[in-house]
Amino acid sequence: MKFLNLKALGLAGGLLLGATACQKDILNQPNPNLATTASFWQNSNDATKGVLAAYSGLQQLGTYRRWLNFAFDIRDDEGFSQSPWNELRDFNRFIIGNYDFEVNFVIYRDHYRGIVRCNQVLDNVPTITGMDATLQKQILAEARFIRALLYFNMVSLYGRVPLVVNQVTSLTTIPAQATDEAQVWSLVFSDLQAAIPGLPLSYSGNDLGRATKGAAQTLLGKAYMQNRRWADASAQFASVIASNQYKLTGTYTDNFRHTTENNTESIFEVQFTDTKRGGNDGDDATSSEGGQRSQFFGVPGFGFNDGEVRPWVVNEFLKEATTTGQRDPRLASTVFYNRFDQTQFPSALPPDTDRGVYGQDSFETRYANDARNLARVYWRKYQTDYYRTFEDFDSPINQRVMRYADVLLLQAEALNEQGQTAAAVPLINQVRQRTSTGLPALTAGSFTQASLRAQLMHERVTELTGEGTRWFDLRRWNYFDTQDGINTLAARDADYASFKLNKSRLLPIPQTDVDLAKLTQNPGW
Repeated sequence: MKFLNLKALGLAGGLLLGATACQKDILNQPNPNLATTASFWQNSNDATKGVLAAYSGLQQLGTYRRWLNFAFDIRDDEGFSQSPWNELRDFNRFIIGNYDFEVNFVIYRDHYRGIVRCNQVLDNVPTITGMDATLQKQILAEARFIRALLYFNMVSLYGRVPLVVNQVTSLTTIPAQATDEAQVWSLVFSDLQAAIPGLPLSYSGNDLGRATKGAAQTLLGKAYMQNRRWADASAQFASVIASNQYKLTGTYTDNFRHTTENNTESIFEVQFTDTKRGGNDGDDATSSEGGQRSQFFGVPGFGFNDGEVRPWVVNEFLKEATTTGQRDPRLASTVFYNRFDQTQFPSALPPDTDRGVYGQDSFETRYANDARNLARVYWRKYQTDYYRTFEDFDSPINQRVMRYADVLLLQAEALNEQGQTAAAVPLINQVRQRTSTGLPALTAGSFTQASLRAQLMHERVTELTGEGTRWFDLRRWNYFDTQDGINTLAARDADYASFKLNKSRLLPIPQTDVDLAKLTQNPGW
């Protein structure tokens, strides 16, 4: 009999290790006190518990809690790593000798764990009799949204992965590998199209943070964007904008603090909390539910500083001044850096107002006797320096997976790609003229399609850097598809000297799954 554990649902080793564990360890017996799949799925309370377990799949080490931040924010051209852990440093340089290396393996494994939890809901909730029809439809829609988000990441990282759309109970039920990436994208499209009608516009109380109609429409629009289906994407973003459910927050930093979570700009967040500070990294009742990005990206003396920022990002912010002649205030909210460094960051604009490093010395004072650190740039976005003087493995800050500013900029891009350049500019201006930003408005008639495309590339750096969007941008803009594109990236990020055309765009599928399921490894690996 198959037993259900809401906190440990999923496949322990990507697709396969969980399916073979019972054969390898006869001491690992099921707990007879746990509910079985036959006895558990009985009512709406069970259905709710099941979908909440699917949400917890987004909090794992291989999803938004830790390693996904490296796969997106450090491997793009904005970030890089000087970690003393050689394999981690090489992972971010597109050099992977061991395909089962922890970061690669755990990202793959935990995404499939989350997918299988969604499949548990999708397979079992429809069989529950007497359940409120609206709630039943909503829970199924939530599971489809989460599964689509996980596959959105998987196809972007690994390409044509196996499509697991039902419960996997043995090696004989492992599904075939997708024939191409388009097949995975097709599942993402269909899941989101099916989810949209069943999701509410908003939630309140303890339900804040669950997937909404706007979240599914936004993710569908982003999926269309990655496939350059501009008109389809634009239609989704237009619906999100017209819903009047979202608006930009007056203060930019509200999007990266635990005190202002699930706000008017938020479209979907992965929920984190530090209430179980010091718990384990597993997936059971004693596990922590805090984010770990801030610990791994923390500046020297406060965190591991395994991920940091390329200096060109700072100079991108310094290209233009606010209406009062100041530096873009989003710069100081995004990074810790030497404001007075005229060698790396030549600028006539006055330095930012100092806020200190974790409420202590200024950056320049703290690292005055350390030339190496003084010349480096570190993430400030999502760090906890605004309220405490240390980092640890339990940050309470929710990960903003999608927010309204991104929708406005993507809609502007979609319109521009359809030749509607003038209509795109006001959307960009909304982001530029947020109360706390104060950049001058762009003039619609002064742009061609090509020049606005370049402007949007700038805008997405200054608004969204460090938020897991840049990797998708680079893919969508075809930087990974030509040697000229790769050379352009290498000119500002030396790690791209190791990026191989027709190989490095995708991570290798973990060797364990390749061997056991006889999968075809990604090209070049």
